[in-house]
Amino acid sequence: MATVSILPISDPKGEKSYRALAGDKHSEGKTAGQALDALTTQLGEIEFSAIVLIQSFQPDSIFGAEQQKRLSELMDLWRLARDQDQELPINQQQELDQLVEAELKAATARTAILMPQQN
Repeated sequence: MATVSILPISDPKGEKSYRALAGDKHSEGKTAGQALDALTTQLGEIEFSAIVLIQSFQPDSIFGAEQQKRLSELMDLWRLARDQDQELPINQQQELDQLVEAELKAATARTAILMPQQN
């Protein structure tokens, strides 16, 4: 099963949409559901099963406000570079990768808190 991340994004006018990512595939939609639906089509899986956890994207003790702000800044730079057929400088790409990994671990930790323990 593919790991899917759905991130809120804003265009230059400040309008919010969502980007769904899974490996090298990505899609966008006006809602998180639209982005996910478009991504599942690209994944080519006949049956798509998932547990969906919707986060409010508010800072918490696991992934704080400064991390969220920096992740958003780097994602904006990444999209700009992508749209110009360029790549981020290596130090920014590494920082972005680390923040994405940290947010994934935070999401996993949040899920573990919500899910009942199996004996």
